[in-house]
Amino acid sequence: MGGSADSAPAVAEAAAPAGSDADSAPLLADLMPWAVAPLRLGRGWVMAPDAASLRTRWDALVRAEGADRDALFGPSRARTPHSAVAQLPGRAAGTGRLARESGPCPEPVRVLHGAYDQRWLIPDNRLLDAARPELWRVADDRQLFAVEAGHVVPEPGGLAVVASALLPDGRSPAGRPGRIRPLYRRPRGREPNIAPRLLRWLGRRVGGKVAPEDLFAWVLAAGRATPRGCAVPLTADGDAWRAGVARGRRLLDVQVRGARGGAKPRLPGGRRPYVRAAIPARPAEVSYDPEEEALLLGEGRVSPVPRGAWEFTEGGVPVLEQWLSARLEPAEPGTLAAIRPAAWPQEWTSELLELITVLALLAEAAEPGAYEEADASGAEITAAELHEAGILPAPASARRPASVLDHHEEGPEGQFALL
Repeated sequence: MGGSADSAPAVAEAAAPAGSDADSAPLLADLMPWAVAPLRLGRGWVMAPDAASLRTRWDALVRAEGADRDALFGPSRARTPHSAVAQLPGRAAGTGRLARESGPCPEPVRVLHGAYDQRWLIPDNRLLDAARPELWRVADDRQLFAVEAGHVVPEPGGLAVVASALLPDGRSPAGRPGRIRPLYRRPRGREPNIAPRLLRWLGRRVGGKVAPEDLFAWVLAAGRATPRGCAVPLTADGDAWRAGVARGRRLLDVQVRGARGGAKPRLPGGRRPYVRAAIPARPAEVSYDPEEEALLLGEGRVSPVPRGAWEFTEGGVPVLEQWLSARLEPAEPGTLAAIRPAAWPQEWTSELLELITVLALLAEAAEPGAYEEADASGAEITAAELHEAGILPAPASARRPASVLDHHEEGPEGQFALL
């Protein structure tokens, strides 16, 4: 299956010797060649912080008829209620034209919005301008996604690469799209999305077997945003490599929040954010008391909230404030997006406490990055060296989605296609 223009990496990502900058670190685009552009929803009402609102929005849509349904849907050049499109891989949504749809809402799925906001999405290709089916095809409980930050200027406290076990939409709170790089090119953890021969070659340099998730962890620990893209310094020092991988695995565990059989993140020393005063149905304002380490939601109070969690930014936008705004700011009346909980749901409280913990742990992970340890070791592996070894550039086929030949997918109007 060939890649579309959206799924193929930009020309600037193509691996090439760095010329006068020949000793620079390789880019993430060199090491994990296959990248997919962010999802393009086309209409905001198909995603929400809670699943119940999505089902209610769907019911309102299918109850409407004719021009009323069109207006609620929000047509775009890519999608209208009359568009004929294929089913999303692995999803049971219909493929008949949405203008004739009368059935129940497809079961909402959990996705990662931006870098840290876990939301719900209606997985129906008829609703999404660009759903990136190549991502859905490989999304399962073995998959990990690396999401590049949608900015190129290094940001204090921010991460150049975010990890997710959920399918990410690749968006940034600042509105700048990043790139999504699955760790595996095929379902069930098959065929790593890593430059061919790199793992074996790197294993010889660091003195031990390097698994795909070891390199993924190293990317999380060592990746740094540069004007060229996400640079990933490598080392041939075995001790520095193992220290970097260990740090990256800790970052991974925090970011995937207990997925893949791991433990939920917890603050050290027994500290744990609690609701000290009940959060009201609709908090009128949000503020932070740094002296008391307290997050104030109207009359509600949550503490301790470490200052690092409150000040943690992504793409220059405070993550906690953005998360709360998405749940508290009113939508335009009369739209499907205006269908939302009338009161603050209990599950939002649990999600808020978890997010505070995640951001606090990431803010505390301020020890020198693995790339600094590698530089100090004097054993850097440069992009030029990878070119000399024949590892780079990765072949063009590694930059395209893998072919999938073992299952059928439903096309428009119930037709089937073998991929």
